[in-house]
Amino acid sequence: MLKVRDMMVKNVVTAKEKISVEMAIEILYKKHVGSVVVTDDEGKCTGIFTERDAIRIIAQKIPLNTPLKKVMTKNIITIWEGATFEEARRHITTYGIRHLPVIDQKEKLVGILAIRSFLDELFGISTLKSS
Repeated sequence: MLKVRDMMVKNVVTAKEKISVEMAIEILYKKHVGSVVVTDDEGKCTGIFTERDAIRIIAQKIPLNTPLKKVMTKNIITIWEGATFEEARRHITTYGIRHLPVIDQKEKLVGILAIRSFLDELFGISTLKSS
């Protein structure tokens, strides 16, 4: 049975909640990713900042020097690395999310499942660009 740990991307782009929105948007652009997972000093997820968040912030004219902590999604949905593919699919469809951080038994970030990576795998293409 296919497990989340077998499908996740291990190289997760992360940031701390004190960085500015501008820096977070720059990270999304330069790393060519759809999300930045916000972690604390112990490596636990405290939030997520996505392309959708960036669009919302620009549309609402929120100052770009605003700390990420004030605008990130805080009630973050995560999944355990030992969960099945079906459990991950259910999380993604139930919550309407495109990025699902993967945690270990100590609740530390160990990877991420992204719709983009599923599409890359399904179609045999790579949307990742080197920086």
